[in-house]
Order: sequence, then C-alpha cells, then structure tokens
Amino acid sequence: MSSWWCEYAWLPPGTVAHRVLVTTAAGRIVSVEPDVEAPAEAVRLRGLVIPGFANVHSHAFHRALRGHVQSGRGDFWTWRDQMYDVAQQLDPDTYLALATAVYAEMALAGITCIGEFHYLHHAPGGTRYGDPNVMGRSLIEAADAVGVRLTLLDACYLNGGFGAPLQGAQLRFGDGDAQSWSTRVELLAGEENVRVGAAIHSVRAVSLDDMAFVAKVAADRGLPLHFHLSEQVAENEQCAAFYGRTPARVLADAGALGAQSTAVHATHLADGDIALLAGARSGVCLCPTTERDLADGIGPAGALAAAGIPLTLGSDSHAVIDLFEEMRGTEMGERLATHRRGNFTAAALLESATVAGHRALGWPDAGEIAPGNRADLVAVDLQSARTAACGASAETVAFAATAADVTDVVVDDRQIVRDRRHVEIDVASALTTAIAAVRG
Repeated sequence: MSSWWCEYAWLPPGTVAHRVLVTTAAGRIVSVEPDVEAPAEAVRLRGLVIPGFANVHSHAFHRALRGHVQSGRGDFWTWRDQMYDVAQQLDPDTYLALATAVYAEMALAGITCIGEFHYLHHAPGGTRYGDPNVMGRSLIEAADAVGVRLTLLDACYLNGGFGAPLQGAQLRFGDGDAQSWSTRVELLAGEENVRVGAAIHSVRAVSLDDMAFVAKVAADRGLPLHFHLSEQVAENEQCAAFYGRTPARVLADAGALGAQSTAVHATHLADGDIALLAGARSGVCLCPTTERDLADGIGPAGALAAAGIPLTLGSDSHAVIDLFEEMRGTEMGERLATHRRGNFTAAALLESATVAGHRALGWPDAGEIAPGNRADLVAVDLQSARTAACGASAETVAFAATAADVTDVVVDDRQIVRDRRHVEIDVASALTTAIAAVRG
C-alpha cells in the first residue's frame, strides 16, 4: 500500500475537493478520502491533482518537424512532403531514441497514456525487416522506458491515393494487402501497459474492400479502431469523385463506424456525416493545435458534442505537446466559428482529455481519481505566473494552465515526473540528440 496526499483533487463527478488522501495498491486506487490531514508516510502533491491525460492521436516521429517547417507558404500537402523526408531517415534505433524522447516530453505535460497511430512499418523501399514489427516494438520499448501506457494503433496503409499505388516514402507504410497487414499485427502481443489497436489510415489510403476487412478484424479481435476522417477539403473532393460519397459514408458502408471507433479530425463534415457518426456511437478525436498549424480548418466541435458524440483530444503532429492547449483550442475554435463564448464547460473539456480519451484507447479503468481505477495522478501548480490567483478549479486547468505547470506525474502508482523533471530521462537533451540523428 502507498498513499498520496493531494492539496486539492478533481474528483468525479467533476468537483474539486481539499486535502484528499488517495491510497493505492498494485497500481490501483483503493480509496479516496477528502478533508484528511496528510499522514507522515504520504507523498505530498501540491496544487490541483487531476487524472492523467490520454493523448489519443500521436505520430511520434512528426516531433522532428517542429521549428523546421514554419517558414514559407504552403498547406497540408506541402507539409506532408517534408514529413515524408523525415520518415525516410528513421530506422528502428533512431525511432526508439526519438519516440522515447517524445513520450518523455508528453510525460512532462501530464500525459499518462498515448494512442500512437503507427504506419511507419518497414525499411525504405518497403523492404521488410527481419522482425516485421520492429518499428512498432521500438514504440512499445519507448513507452516502457518512459513509464507511460501505450495503445499502438497499427495502421493499414495500402494506397498512395484513391486507386493509386504507393510511391516514395509511402512504400515504408504498406503491407501489400490487408491480409498481410492482419497477419503482421497478429504477431504483436499486448503487454501489461500496452494495448494493440487497429487503424485505417484514411479513405484515400485503403480501398473500400480493405476497409471492410480491417473493420472486421478489429471487431473480431475486440480492438479499438481509429481512422483519419475529412481532415482536408481536397480529400473530400477526391473521395466524392472516386466513390460518389463522403468519406464518412464510405467508412459507414465498410462497417468501420461503431462504438469502438474513433474518427480523427472530422474537420470538414458534410450534412448527414454527424448523424452517421452519432448513430453508430463513434467518437471523434480533435487535434486543434495541429489543425491550426497545418491550416486545416476549425472542426464542428459544438455540433459533434450536441449530437452526443464523445470527444477526445490528441497532439497529432506535435507542433505543440500540451493537452491543456488542446482543451482550450477546442473551445476557442468554437468561439471563432460561432461568435459565442462558453460552448464547453471546463469539466467537459477535462473529461475529453481524461476519461473519454482513455476509453477511446481501450483503457476504461483509467481517467478518474476513483477507487478501482488505475492510480494516475497529475499535479498542476496553482502558484505559477499563469495560474496564480486563479483558484483551485477545473476552469484554472482548462483555461489558464499549460504543460509547464505540471509538477508531478504518477502512472499506475509509480512517480515518473518529480518537480517538473522526468525521474530517468533528461528530456531536452534526449530530444536534441534524437532529432539531430534524424535531421543531420
């Protein structure tokens, strides 16, 4: 048994309690007692303690682009060319080093669980490594080294566009056909802190028949299923020309929508798409910092929430790794689109970043500070220049704090961040070394 005394804690059903003693055992929360003096043996967590964040959509290697792709005009497609250049440089060792550093940066930001949308499978030219899952295993090893949980969303990526072959860097992504993708993924075994999920990269990268195959594999194996959806106007236009339908309708016809499914972005939905997603009980992962960085657009967050669609959050390309900013971006984007404030409560935004995110990644026993749940605790400083005089409230977390205000992080009863430093990894140094190895 161990005990953690929280100066303040955000507890279900969305209230802040003072002087909270959280008792844990075997990685789980045993009891939660508000208004208790700190026992001598308890670890003291100052500030407001919240559940760990779930980063539902990550491409770890995109972190190497930060600070290098902002000058010059362009759009998503010109950015993609630069991303492909980075993808060509990675091997299992450099991927391990980079992912370890990136996941450690996430830990500093209070992220305790990561959904890695993984499509960089093979060597340049599409040559198979001796272990066909060695790149995925690099990601698993990285999460283990950092001390966070991982859902490896292994992506099927077979086409270079609608009806087009893979070319260039894309050859590293493809398995040849959906059966070969399935066979490879079946070799990946989940571990104590790892879940394996499935992904359809997009309607442009997987044919309708192959989408249906992937969806059935995910359903039969009980895997979370994620996919990029309507991120770009051009993708919608190409899909309409090729299929005569919206991407959401194509995915619905393939059987890919459902309660275990999460659509990523959903920025440019047509009339009827929201009803399709809601009727299937699919979720949507919003990535506001990436969507604005890539000039993608502002998604219909308010309409999605009004339809009862669970919303989650991801840092995607890692132009920013800060789930506080993703929460804020969700509300601020809706304000820009509607010219109204107060579209989302702070509690609703926190739920998207915590309990809803964990559920979307296959961890329904995480995301709340409650008995029986995984013992994830994130302490947020209430006395920083950003949070001073704001008070101990969900509003402070959602609308004032940043990743820099995270002081301590506990994952499954193990403290991995103490006083704003990872207990094992010099994160800035690790990032510098890993990115230099990739960029030269």
